[in-house]
Amino acid sequence: MNTPPSPAPGPAPEHLDTEHLDTEHLDTGRLDTGHLDRAVAELRAHAASWTATPLAERIGLLERMLPRIAERAGAMVADAARAKGYPADSPWAAEDWVTAPWALAQTVRAHLHVLRRLARGESPVPAGAVHEQDGRTYVDVFPATASDRLLLNGFGARVWTLPGTTRARVLERAAGEYRGRAGRPAVALVLGAGNVPAITPLDVLHKLYAEGQVVLAKMNPVNAYLRPHFEEVFREFVDRGWVRYVDGGPAEGAHLTAHDGIDTVHVTGSERTHDAIVWGTDDQAERRRREDDPRIDKPFTSELGGISPCIVVPGPWSAADFRYQAEHIATSKLNNSGHNCVATQVLVLPRDWDGTERLLAEVRRVLRELPPRADYYPGAADRLAAVARAHPDADRTRPLVPDLTDPASPLLTDEVFASALGAVRLPGADPARFLAAAVGFANDRLPGTLGATLLVHPRTERAHRAAVDGAIADLRYGTLGVNCWSAFGFLLGYTPWGAYPGHTRQRIGSGTGFVHNAFLLEDVEKTVLRAPFAPAPRGLFTGSPSLSPRPPYYATNRTALTTMRRLTAHTAAPSATRLPGILLSALRG
Repeated sequence: MNTPPSPAPGPAPEHLDTEHLDTEHLDTGRLDTGHLDRAVAELRAHAASWTATPLAERIGLLERMLPRIAERAGAMVADAARAKGYPADSPWAAEDWVTAPWALAQTVRAHLHVLRRLARGESPVPAGAVHEQDGRTYVDVFPATASDRLLLNGFGARVWTLPGTTRARVLERAAGEYRGRAGRPAVALVLGAGNVPAITPLDVLHKLYAEGQVVLAKMNPVNAYLRPHFEEVFREFVDRGWVRYVDGGPAEGAHLTAHDGIDTVHVTGSERTHDAIVWGTDDQAERRRREDDPRIDKPFTSELGGISPCIVVPGPWSAADFRYQAEHIATSKLNNSGHNCVATQVLVLPRDWDGTERLLAEVRRVLRELPPRADYYPGAADRLAAVARAHPDADRTRPLVPDLTDPASPLLTDEVFASALGAVRLPGADPARFLAAAVGFANDRLPGTLGATLLVHPRTERAHRAAVDGAIADLRYGTLGVNCWSAFGFLLGYTPWGAYPGHTRQRIGSGTGFVHNAFLLEDVEKTVLRAPFAPAPRGLFTGSPSLSPRPPYYATNRTALTTMRRLTAHTAAPSATRLPGILLSALRG
C-alpha cells in the first residue's frame, strides 16, 4: 500500500466545505439545524419502505428517471459551463456533457442492464464473463451490450478480484442486495464533491441500489447550483422520502456526520477531509488516530484522490503516435482544468528513450494551442503558486516541468488539483527494465492509489508480454487504464470506482470502498481498462484495430460538443435512428 507523506497546509481539493472541519471548536450552537434534522427524520421514516420496494418498481424508477435526465441535460451543462467561466457552446463544454448528463444516464443504463437480468431470473453477471487464470479470478464487465460494442468499439474493462477469490464465489456473491441478502433499512450521508457534476448523483445511486440505503446528499458549496437539477432528476425518490438534497458548509457537515440518525457516510474529497471528520482537528486528533479512537465511529467509505501517474513505455512510435498520445496526455491534465482526482500529474518517462523529448515537445505544443480557460476551483491559484516557487523556469500559463529531480517538489508530494504537470525520467531503454523502475516509483513514491494510466504500443506489448502483464498486475491502483485515461472508469457505470484496497482509517490514503459497480461485485481489487492505442483507421497499422475514432472526451476533438449532445440523447432514449448521426459526428472529430 502507498504511504503518502503528511499533506502540506492548504485548501483541500474536491470537498471544500470540510477542508478545515474543526469538529471540536466549530460553533454549531447557533446553527439552525431544523431543516437538517427534519430531512434525517423523514428519511428514517421511509427507509424501510425503500428496503421493501420490489425489484420491478426499482427498475421502473430508473426507467422514468432517464427522460428527466434528458430534459435537464442542456440546462445542467449550461450552468456548469457558466460556473467554470465559458459559454455553453464553447468546445470546453463537451466535457460537461460527458461528466454531467451522459455519465448519469450511462450509469442508470448500466444498473438497468443488470437489474433486468435479475428480473428475468438470470445471474447478474454472465457466467462466461468470469474467468480463472493463474490462481486469479477476473470479470469482464465492459462492453456489456451491443451498443457498447458499436459506440465504444475496442474499449474494454476487466475487474480483478482479490487474491483467493474463486469463480464460484464471484458468481454467488454478486448482487447480494437482490439475492437474499438485502441490508437493513439505513440512512446514508453523501458528502458531495464540488468538481465533477456527476459524482454526487452517482454516489446517491450507489447507496440506493447497491447498498439499499436511503440518502441525504449534502451539496458542496462549489457546485450547489446543481441541486435543483438533481432534485428534479431524482424527483420520485424525493417525493417518496428516499432522497434528500441539502446545502451547507462546514457547520452543516459537522452536524450531519455526527448525527445519531445517520448510519453510514460516504465522502469524496481529500485525505484532510476524512481525517478532520474522523479524528477532529484539535490537539487530541493525533492521539485519537494513534489509539484508533475515532470521533465518528460508523461505516465510512471515501474517494480521496492522490497523485496520478501516466507511465509511458518506450516503443516504435510514429510521428502520428506522438501527436495522438500528446493529445491524450493533455486531455488527462486539462479536463476540468485539472480539477479531477485522477488528473495526470506526473508523466513517468524512460530517460534513455529517444522518444521522450519528442513526446514532451508534442505535449507542450498541445498545451499551448488549446484555448485558454481558468483554473476555477478554490485554492488553485495558491497551489499553482507553490509549483511556480519550486520550479521558477516552468511555463506560468500551463506549467510543464520536464525533469522533476527534487523529491520535495509539490508535484511529487501533493495533489495539485490544477493545471500543472511534471515529468520524471527513469532508467531503462528496454521496456522490461523501465517498467520495473516505473512500477516501483509509482507504488512507493507517489501518494495515492486511485488511478494510473499506462501507455504502451501494441508491438511493444506483444514483444514484452511478461513485463507488461507483470506491470499491470503489480500496479496498486483501483483503476488502471492501458492506453486509456483511468478517469474513463468513473464514467462507465459497470466499473467499480475507488482506491486500491488496503487503506485503513488511520492511514486513509485514497480512501476505502468502491462505488458505481452496476454488476454489484464483491471482493474487488481493481479495474483494468483497455482502449485502442491509435484511432481508426490508423489502428490497423499499429496492431490495435477498432472502429473508434478520436474519443469525444479528448480536448482536441473538433466535434465533441455535437457528438456528446447526440450520445446523451441516445443513452437516455436509445434509438437506431440516432446512431448514424452519432457516428458521423464522431468520425469528423
